Amino acid sequence: MKRKLLLLVIALALLVPVGLLTSVSKAQSFDWKKYSGTTLKVLLNQHPYQQALVGELPKFEELTGIKVTYDVFPEQNYFDKVTIDLSAGGSSTYDAFMTGAYMIWQYAPAGWMEPLEPYINDPAKTNPDYNFDDIFPDLRNSEKWNLQAGAANLGQGSQYAIPWGFETNALMYRKDLLDKAGIKVPTTLDELVEAAKKLKTDSMAGIVVRGSLNWATIHPGFMTMYSSYGCKDYDDKMHPQMNSACAVEVTKKWVDMIKNAGPQAWTTYTWYQAGSDFGAGKAAMMFDADILGYFQNQPDTAAKEVLGNVAWAPGPLGPDGKLRTNIWIWSLAMNAGSKNKDATWLFLQWATGQDFLTTGAVNYNMVNPVRKAIWDNKDFQAKMDKQTDYLKTFNTIISNDAKIQFTPQPLFFETTTEWAQALQDIYAGADAQQRLDQLVEKLTQMLKDADIYQE
Repeated sequence: MKRKLLLLVIALALLVPVGLLTSVSKAQSFDWKKYSGTTLKVLLNQHPYQQALVGELPKFEELTGIKVTYDVFPEQNYFDKVTIDLSAGGSSTYDAFMTGAYMIWQYAPAGWMEPLEPYINDPAKTNPDYNFDDIFPDLRNSEKWNLQAGAANLGQGSQYAIPWGFETNALMYRKDLLDKAGIKVPTTLDELVEAAKKLKTDSMAGIVVRGSLNWATIHPGFMTMYSSYGCKDYDDKMHPQMNSACAVEVTKKWVDMIKNAGPQAWTTYTWYQAGSDFGAGKAAMMFDADILGYFQNQPDTAAKEVLGNVAWAPGPLGPDGKLRTNIWIWSLAMNAGSKNKDATWLFLQWATGQDFLTTGAVNYNMVNPVRKAIWDNKDFQAKMDKQTDYLKTFNTIISNDAKIQFTPQPLFFETTTEWAQALQDIYAGADAQQRLDQLVEKLTQMLKDADIYQE
């Protein structure tokens, strides 16, 4: 009997690939408790992703023996808080923080962000099951930079942050209103403008988009449409291109749409006002982050007539039939001034690993997941299938040049806010060509003063 049992064990062992046994052995030997007793402090933006993290933190603390404390700030002052704290250098309070990809262009050259590839590539520091390559490549590359301005330099150099959750910019619309009006889902900018005008009523905007004097006005719907049209923000010598024929055409049509179909107080609209109007039934369409429509299509946020009537579609195509969607990536980064870097890396890899992100996506509202494997998860698919055409729209967008469409450069926030000012001025009546010429002149001087502009 013992001999038969021994032979069975040997036979089963021969069926198991050696590589699998090695992988299992390595995973089991990885020491999550190595920094037990350490305390980390994390700075978080008030957001559904943050809520998922806080809800699951006890699991990380149990796994590692590391205590995590955190501060949460609302988005209107969060980035100021991060900038002020990081600029304090060695006296900084936080070990890790939430950030966006654009912030790398300001923080990394200043030496405030720890390059992460030495941690990712070190098998002694990274769980063999982490699988960094499962994160969408365009997301990973959007947070990798060689500190040099220019489009070709994104995806080069060091990995300064790990993607955590992201937003593609899409068209969200009230399918009941479009059906009633006999309007097909717009697939070009001209169709979008026409549909928005037809859907506008005395009590409802035809479309809502951001418009406040802030860099964030440019990056969602506008930059997606601008890029899909084939327009560029800068050429390969960092010469501003916002007054090109392409840029002027898109800008004129965009402003015409807002003036004739947008909300009356458009110049005050942030993501919050845009989403609130859409969820309250005060707008027929919204061109913004896809997850904003998801959050506004929930029982506790949507008006009765809105709930269940929201549908998604990719942004309109450019004249060449191309879709080039700009994205926003919520990410986690390590403070270069942290005194607990190895313990902080344990936290970052846990928070961006498949186990936590799957829980966040299925049991919380961490959409969109940054890992490809989660989009194949049946529970997650069942959850998102309840949102009309959400998965279909995402799959179209992610397979058609969805990435950071901006050119990386350290004056991003200042220059893009100037761009938003130009949009507001054109909305107020300024000639589009003249005002965009003035914008390019001002940005050129700003870039020259910062030694970014190349003669």
